[in-house]
Amino acid sequence: MKLLALSAIPILLIAADVTTQRLATSQDDPASWLMYGKNYGAWRFSSLKQMDTGNIARLTPQWIFQAAGAAPIEATPLVFDGLMFFTGSANHAYALDLATGKALWHYGRPVPKGVQGCCGSVNRGFAALGGKLFKVNFEAKLVALDSKNGEPLWETTVDDFNAGFSTTAAPLVVKNQVIVGIAGAEFGTRGFIDSYDADTGKRLWRFHTVPAPGEPGGDTWTNDAWKRGGGSTWITGSYDPELNLIYWGTGNPGPDMNGDVRPGDNLYTCSMVALDADTGQLKWHYQFTPHDVHDWDATEDPVLVDLTIGGKKVKALIQANRNGFAYALDRTNGKVLIAKPYTKVTWTSGMDKTGRPVIVPGQEPSEQGTVSCPGLGGGHNWQPTSYSPLTGLFYFGTTDGCQIYYKTGQQYVKGLWYQLSTTEPVPKSTGAGSVIAIDPSTGETKWRFETVGTPSGGMLTTAGGLLFTGDRHGFFIAFDARTGKPLWKFQAGGPIVGGPVSYSFQGKQYVAVAAGSSVIAFAIPAK
Repeated sequence: MKLLALSAIPILLIAADVTTQRLATSQDDPASWLMYGKNYGAWRFSSLKQMDTGNIARLTPQWIFQAAGAAPIEATPLVFDGLMFFTGSANHAYALDLATGKALWHYGRPVPKGVQGCCGSVNRGFAALGGKLFKVNFEAKLVALDSKNGEPLWETTVDDFNAGFSTTAAPLVVKNQVIVGIAGAEFGTRGFIDSYDADTGKRLWRFHTVPAPGEPGGDTWTNDAWKRGGGSTWITGSYDPELNLIYWGTGNPGPDMNGDVRPGDNLYTCSMVALDADTGQLKWHYQFTPHDVHDWDATEDPVLVDLTIGGKKVKALIQANRNGFAYALDRTNGKVLIAKPYTKVTWTSGMDKTGRPVIVPGQEPSEQGTVSCPGLGGGHNWQPTSYSPLTGLFYFGTTDGCQIYYKTGQQYVKGLWYQLSTTEPVPKSTGAGSVIAIDPSTGETKWRFETVGTPSGGMLTTAGGLLFTGDRHGFFIAFDARTGKPLWKFQAGGPIVGGPVSYSFQGKQYVAVAAGSSVIAFAIPAK
């Protein structure tokens, strides 16, 4: 493997080792952003408060870095020890000097011919441990890089890209393990979650999200449909060190919208799974959408918070699901605590006493086309959410509307698109969306800010009472996190899709975000 040319800029900054202790206490380190979700609970909340609702109008760009050929950048950057590390599309990755935004090193590897993917060669970021950075390459590879210079230290094949597998999610480091998800459900693959040794790249365990016959859940599939059952795991999960459980959302069953070839609930697709971190053994699961026929992946980030529900304190997992419902689950056992729609929903009339959705007949795709809500992208899609312990609210973007779903037929061919479906907009409807805040202990929407088009950016909340997000038109926006009032905006010059981060450097708070092929750092200048 050839490393792309390194920058001629002398490397004066050396990142210290990221220890397991630093990761465990990452929420208590406001200067850094050490993992995809900021902490193991995936809060995406910064305790910094130099920026607040009173001074945010003075927020100004400090530097802009252009990553040629790496657009769209969907990554959440990592920040520590005076450096920023981020990944881009097409297997690019960079280290930047926080003072100037200049590149210190650049890693890249050409994407091999024949790699398939539903949505381009995107990548959502690094994980860090010791002196290593871990990323996936699009061709279903896991790579460890030296954080000092970007040189590859080891590389492991996750699976065969010729069969339709690809990798896009930021890894999650747990103890000395690198936890990795997989993409490719639209190509008739069988999903899984993997664990790899951080020192060697050796695979330690694999949990298949689609069970084989004779395994628990295997009876929810018919004939050999499980072999092509989907259940991709393309967004990073979370971890509870006290329970030693990894939580990971799973994607749609395959083929997506023609359920005739796969009768049954199709476990463990469109589910939340809780795995023993040491062995990968399934401890519990909850299926949000049994026998999904609308492509409503449940991969949205699982956020771990302790809530008071019905007068009782519970260890909860909250998620804004693509099927239009916001959920709170008991993260010790998977029991449904809250399930409430946050956008228009027509496919179910609600949940029964067990938490199973009651399906409305006639909402499934058909040859002539069926209007159903929400649309193909779901209510909330994959973009990172945020929980603020300051306000007690949970924030995310949503697409509000419906779509016409069709059902088609097709024979399975290894490595080729296997969705058996198509969709189109409802005539005379326009794309609409919202940025919303809900109370996760009740599911009640506290405020909603309607947007022109659909929001696309991830969320960041801060102790200064702010919520940051962006949209596909390139606007980076700051809201009052309590009220939803927009306080500031900046045209960043490219679509904003990934998650913003906040950190401190030389005594000053910064917010950084990727837009198109750029990464931009903002701060409030001294008066």
